[in-house]
Amino acid sequence: MRVRAGRVFDGERFHDGSDVVMEGGRIVGLYGAGSGPAEVLPDGVMLVPGFVDLQVNGGGGVMLNDDPTAATMRRIARAHARAGSTTILPTLISGTRPLLAAVLAAGREAGGAGVHLEGPFLAPVRRGIHPAAAMTVPTAEDLDALCSGYPGVLLVTLAPEVVAPEVVRRLVGAGVVVFAGHTDASFAQVQAGLAAGISGFTHLYNAMSPLTVREPGAVGAALDSSTARAGIIADGLHVHAAAIRVALKCLGPGRLFLVSDAMATAASEVTSFELYGQTITLTDGRLTNQGGTLAGAHLTMAEAVQIAVRDVGIALGDALRMATLTPAEAIGVRDIGRIGKGAKADLVALDRELGVVGVWQGGERLV
Repeated sequence: MRVRAGRVFDGERFHDGSDVVMEGGRIVGLYGAGSGPAEVLPDGVMLVPGFVDLQVNGGGGVMLNDDPTAATMRRIARAHARAGSTTILPTLISGTRPLLAAVLAAGREAGGAGVHLEGPFLAPVRRGIHPAAAMTVPTAEDLDALCSGYPGVLLVTLAPEVVAPEVVRRLVGAGVVVFAGHTDASFAQVQAGLAAGISGFTHLYNAMSPLTVREPGAVGAALDSSTARAGIIADGLHVHAAAIRVALKCLGPGRLFLVSDAMATAASEVTSFELYGQTITLTDGRLTNQGGTLAGAHLTMAEAVQIAVRDVGIALGDALRMATLTPAEAIGVRDIGRIGKGAKADLVALDRELGVVGVWQGGERLV
């Protein structure tokens, strides 16, 4: 199968007048435009790698927390795939221990689907919408469960002042990707976590100790790090555009990446849902609980790219990398987020306004 586009972004750079050749669900190669049979995209339509979203709480009208099953994971993944995110990590919001076990079992049933456990090993004072009753510290049994050899990507967000460095080392040694988030840690505490193997930060700026003059906090540790990556929510609500630009100057597009933090309303017509007994309502693009606290985002990755370019002023190539190759590298997966030989045949076609007009997943056209 051959798709021809006037412009192709391969995850790092642009190519003009190129053919992407796919076979058996993989990309055979990226070539100069030929004259043979091909699906030719209209003028002005660009081909990019399928988006990679590491923080997806829900979508398509459902939340993973409500029904932590393989079927729910597939439903959320289908909704986001049609919106351009061909790889996602279904994300559990500080579940109880039975919920944690159910999500890991569901991921195994879904063929080793990647999973993001956002909590419950978080700082109560930075919990945001996460329920206070769920905040806890990991037990020996928790560690055994998390370190038992999950078959796919397992990302755990934790607070480094709640989870000791030796515990972080054990998790990382077992193949778990560990990010810091929902943390009130000091700069020194975060540095100790980074030294133990924390490799990233969950939704930079949000729900973490800020950078101040004498205590740089978690934000300062993230911006000061020369190796850690960080996700950021570019929905125009969670983070000011200037703060995103500052983060990009510090980390660059190779370490700062976009996440949706999507909730049930994303890629759906749903306008409200329940989470831990609270009604979350969508109003003017903002999701809040009854107390007015932001409750995730009504966002897809394609929309995040649009906002990053249009409202934040990020260069198109940088924004696309932040939605494709950089998050793929953050979880150590080499065959997604790029268009090149051997990569999964996951592609997105974008029009001049960066709207999704075509999606291929594993070489199969979805949109």
